[in-house]
Amino acid sequence: MHVIGTVGLPGSGKGEAATVAREDGIPVVTMGDVVRQETTDRGLDPATDHGTVAQALREENGPAAIAERSLPMIEDRLESHETVLVDGIRSGTEVDVFEAEFGDAFTLVSIEAPFELRAERIDARGRDASEAEGGEGLAARDERERGFGMDDAMDRADVVVENTDSLEAFRERIRSIIRGTDDEKRAEAEADP
Repeated sequence: MHVIGTVGLPGSGKGEAATVAREDGIPVVTMGDVVRQETTDRGLDPATDHGTVAQALREENGPAAIAERSLPMIEDRLESHETVLVDGIRSGTEVDVFEAEFGDAFTLVSIEAPFELRAERIDARGRDASEAEGGEGLAARDERERGFGMDDAMDRADVVVENTDSLEAFRERIRSIIRGTDDEKRAEAEADP
């Protein structure tokens, strides 16, 4: 059993990492889907109200609420798969939930990229409402995510992927991590038997 969690600011490449995992036959549990479903259940628009509902869930049910709602989905997929990727961890509290549940079988991957590059990617994907359309700007999203404790989660990562090179180089690095062939992780494991 292996649970790989990804953490990173908006536009860093978490969604692309999830795509690579799916292409490799690895199921993905997207924590944002928990929030999108709750947003829809509340009769709100996921394109504009996602952040508000994410914050509300944490305020109403505690900072671990979204991670805890993800656990049954992860465990369900582990019944028929050896590895599951959890997309979109947002805080050290959420890392605590996954470490407590999966122990050494949990690997946290921080995906990082500079603000300008992330802004370009978000504009290109066209999934999120812009500030002009009533959505949040990237700086505001970063501030909200950091308010959840994302910096703490990123600091605790087992593996850091700087996503500033080509798309194919990024995809290859993610493939090596999910297949358990990542050089950093392997070297760390060999140094700490």
